[in-house]
Amino acid sequence: MSALTRLGIDQQLGSGDAVSADQEQTRDAFGFKWAKRDTYEADAVQDMTRDWLFERYCSGDPARLSAWLEGERKIIVDAGCGAGNSGLLFFREHLSDHDYLGVDISEAADVARQRFADFGAPGDFLQADLMNLPLPESSVDLIFSEGVLHHTDDTGDAIGRLARHLKPGGRFLFYVYGKKADIREFVDDHVRAGIEGMSDAEAWEALKPLTKLGQALGELNVDIDVPEDIPLLGIKKGSLPLQRFFYWNIAKLFYRPELTFDEMHHINFDWYRPLNCHRHTPEEIREYCAAAGLRIEHLGEEPAGITVVAQRL
Repeated sequence: MSALTRLGIDQQLGSGDAVSADQEQTRDAFGFKWAKRDTYEADAVQDMTRDWLFERYCSGDPARLSAWLEGERKIIVDAGCGAGNSGLLFFREHLSDHDYLGVDISEAADVARQRFADFGAPGDFLQADLMNLPLPESSVDLIFSEGVLHHTDDTGDAIGRLARHLKPGGRFLFYVYGKKADIREFVDDHVRAGIEGMSDAEAWEALKPLTKLGQALGELNVDIDVPEDIPLLGIKKGSLPLQRFFYWNIAKLFYRPELTFDEMHHINFDWYRPLNCHRHTPEEIREYCAAAGLRIEHLGEEPAGITVVAQRL
């Protein structure tokens, strides 16, 4: 039995939900990005993403996910599935034993459907706004929302609206962006505003010099030593590669030597293009979870963002 059948939903794809102008732009940006399958399907990108997922949610131990899914057949909702990339990488070994529903506001839901079929993985897909999912309350065993909730109009509201679909004791796994150093926060918003009036294709091209700069800095292969914290700029002391100093403190200029230019550029576009791109503190996320009736089991903070595993009370 499929997830849609178990949840009593007939609709397979397509949503006419009215959304804000910022959410509409964000939706279209991700539809554009996920259609570029050659920018994220190479083995190097997949391996990097899989390792990152299991490290953050499971401390690198896939047995932890198996324990969450043990027992009766579960309903898994991937809230903001995009092209199904994280869902496939994280749940692939369990998809035949449980019922997976990928939901996305953009046409990437159709890309996800095709990618699951390409991998021979079972799953249902629905194009819908996460803020108004046609799911019964207390009907889902696990909600997974990897890097999505901060792309809604209101992260706290999104957490609350999704949490109500969880059964008591059901788990909510999500990741949201964390706030960065002061200069980087300013530059990020400045760049985002600078490309706002462009088409997605124009923005893709306009951002390429940033990716080239990140690549140039990375290929220098030199370190910088920050002698002490600079509280006025939100910069921490320590030694790190020059590219990473720029990355964390000046501007997102993603670089990994094993990735191609387009693969790195995909990650930079993902950051700069969406107008809905909220950043949060751990204190904010704890407040959102408490208001949604969620008990946090794990909250992992790193420079990039905040990973949460929580249960509905």
